[in-house]
Amino acid sequence: MILPTPEGRRAFILENTRVQSPPHTPELVLRLADEVTPIWRLTEEALQEIGLPPPFWAFAWAGGQALARYVLDHPDLVAGKRVIDFASGSGIVGIAAMKAGAASVLAADIDVFCGAALALNAAANGVEIAFTDQDLLDAPPPPADVILAGDICYEKPLAEKVMAWLAAGRAAGAVVLIGDPGRSYFPREGLTKLAEYQVPTTRELEDQEVKKTAVWTLPA
Repeated sequence: MILPTPEGRRAFILENTRVQSPPHTPELVLRLADEVTPIWRLTEEALQEIGLPPPFWAFAWAGGQALARYVLDHPDLVAGKRVIDFASGSGIVGIAAMKAGAASVLAADIDVFCGAALALNAAANGVEIAFTDQDLLDAPPPPADVILAGDICYEKPLAEKVMAWLAAGRAAGAVVLIGDPGRSYFPREGLTKLAEYQVPTTRELEDQEVKKTAVWTLPA
């Protein structure tokens, strides 16, 4: 039974993950699940009871790994700046931004489990990150210098809504970077590719063991 309390969420994460380094960002450590099926089954069983979303926070997805790698390799993009990590999941991108010298990071994800995962992962990396489970898509983007979004185009309606929201953030003056491993609904038109990586992953999550993943930006 997964208790729907902060303590219960933290205990569930500690019980079903271990500290490890994602293959594309070895300088970071995260609490991640070793296998997909067991933790997914556990959360599916709890879904009917307490409305638990799938455990996206338990894995280092290719889009997030690529975006985190780019931020770590280009710290000038975030150094001294206010950053939003949209759809933060495990927090890998926001943690990379803080490691690269960001003044502050707001991680946003509608899954409250991401808040518990982020707290554990941020502490493991010696950084502090604010978290909100409010749906930021319901309003214009909060004030920020940089908006980072990893792997956010896996569903068509969501992709369209997110891209419009990111465009609004760009129009308001924020630099927008997106990490994407070739999702079907990612609109490459009107975007500028900054980098491309071969990101190790698993066939349990993806269709191949190494996923070609790009980092894109919305031009001014």
